[in-house]
Amino acid sequence: MSTDICPTGPAPAARAEPPPSQDLLAADLVRRYGSPLYVYDLRRVERAAEDLRAALPERSRLYYSLKANPHPELVRTLRLAGALPEICSIGELAAALAAGFDGGDCLYGGPGKTAGEVREALAAGVRTFSVESPADLRRVGAQARSLGVTARCLLRVNGAGAGAGVGLRMTGGASQFGHDITDGLPDLSQLLVAGTQLWGLHFFPLTNAVDPAGLLAEAVASIRTAAALEAHWGVPLRMLDLGGGFACPYAAPGERPRYDALRAPLTAALDEHLPGWRGRLEPSFESGRYLVGDSGRLICTVTEVKESRGTTFGVLDSGINHLGGLSGVGRLPSLRAEPLRVAEPGAETESGAETDRVDAAAAGHEAGQTRRVTLVGPLCTPADVISRAAETVPPRPGALLAVPNVGAYGATASLLGFLSRPAPVEVTVRDGRVVGAGRLTLTREPLPVHEPATQACGADGTPDATAASDTGARPGTDHHRDPAGRTARS
Repeated sequence: MSTDICPTGPAPAARAEPPPSQDLLAADLVRRYGSPLYVYDLRRVERAAEDLRAALPERSRLYYSLKANPHPELVRTLRLAGALPEICSIGELAAALAAGFDGGDCLYGGPGKTAGEVREALAAGVRTFSVESPADLRRVGAQARSLGVTARCLLRVNGAGAGAGVGLRMTGGASQFGHDITDGLPDLSQLLVAGTQLWGLHFFPLTNAVDPAGLLAEAVASIRTAAALEAHWGVPLRMLDLGGGFACPYAAPGERPRYDALRAPLTAALDEHLPGWRGRLEPSFESGRYLVGDSGRLICTVTEVKESRGTTFGVLDSGINHLGGLSGVGRLPSLRAEPLRVAEPGAETESGAETDRVDAAAAGHEAGQTRRVTLVGPLCTPADVISRAAETVPPRPGALLAVPNVGAYGATASLLGFLSRPAPVEVTVRDGRVVGAGRLTLTREPLPVHEPATQACGADGTPDATAASDTGARPGTDHHRDPAGRTARS
C-alpha cells in the first residue's frame, strides 16, 4: 500500500495516525447526505449540561436559550437533561413545545414583544415573562387581563455591572435591554399592573465571558442589586435570573472553559445578601453557546483552488449563508477549517487496488506544511469570506474540511435565504449513530389579497360601478368582462 503523500520528493512520508472516529463518521455522513452538513453530537450536549449544573449553586434552575440553536433534537436532549426553555419569539415557543416542553416551562423575554405575540404565548400556557420596560409590562398585563390570567413578570434590570471583560456587554450603559436603575430605584407602585405579578428580577449583563473571575464579579454585583431592590420594595422575590455569559469557542479549535470555582462563592454571595433564599427564591441561570457550542461541526467540501495575484483561494461549497453567525453586526471572527483525516475515496495504486492513503491535506497539516490561504464561499459577493489568509494547509479540490465548535449561532444565525441556495443538512448523532437528519427550508406563504374599502373610480374621478362590483380584481392586473359578463384577466 502506498503511503507517499509527497510525489515530488524522493522519500515517502510517514503514515499518519489512524483517523479520529468523528472524522470517519463525518466523511461517511457526507457520502450519505451530501455536503455541506452540520453534525451535532448529542453526548456533548449532555456533558455540557452536566458540567454547567455542577458549577452552579444547588437548587438552581438552568434555562437553555433557544436563540443559540433551536434544533428540535438539541432542545429535546436538554429537556431530558433538566434544562428549561428561554425563548424570545413565537417560533422558539413552537420549537420548545415540539421538543416536549409545556408552555408553563418557558421564560419568554426579549425587547419589542408585540401584543399579538404575548397573547399567543399566554394562550399556549406561558406564564413567566421578562419585561424590558414599563410599556412592556403594561403590554403583558393588558393581554393577560383579556384572557383572564395572571402573568408572572421578572423585571429585567439594566444596572451598573462590575465592568468585567466580556465578549459582548448587554447592559451597564444606554441599552434597549432592561429598566435603568442607575439614577434611582424604581417605585413599586409603577410595577403594580393589573394582570401581572412581580415575580422577580432578571439580569443579563454580559455574554461569552471566558474569565471565570469576571463572570463571578458580575453575578455578585447582580445579587447585591437584587438585595437592594428587594429591601427597597419590601416584597420578597420568588425568582432571581442571574443570566449567563458562559463561554465556548466559536468556529475555532478549543475546549469549553470550566467554571468549577463558581459554585461556592456564588452560594456564599446568595447567603450573605439574600439570607433565607433557599426556602423562597429560585436562582436561575441561562446559557446557549455553552450548552450546545462544542456539539456541532460544519463539514464542507473544497470545490476549487485558484491563485490570484499572489493569493491562494480555496473555494468551498459553504459560506456565510451557512455559517454567518452575527456577521451582520461585524462580530464574525476569522474561522478555522481543518481538513478531515480520512482516506481519499477511490484512490488506487498502479495495479488498480484501492489504497488507504491518508488525505494529503490532513497529512500536510500534521507535517507542518502550511501557507496562507483565504477560504471563501460560493456566493457572488466579496463578503463571502470564511477565513481571510489563515495559516493553513493548502486545500485541494474535493477535500473535506471541518469547522469546529459551531453548534451555537450556526445555521439559524446565518443568511439562509441569500441567493436562494439550499440550507445545509443537519444531522444529530449519539455514540456514532445517526439519531436524525433534516434540512431547514424557506417557503413563501401565500396570503389572501384584501380589497381596499374605498370605492373604485373611473377615469373622470367619479365612482365606477363596474369596477367597484368587480371583487375578483387583483392589484397589478388588467381585467375586462367577456360577453357573458364574467371577469377575464388580460
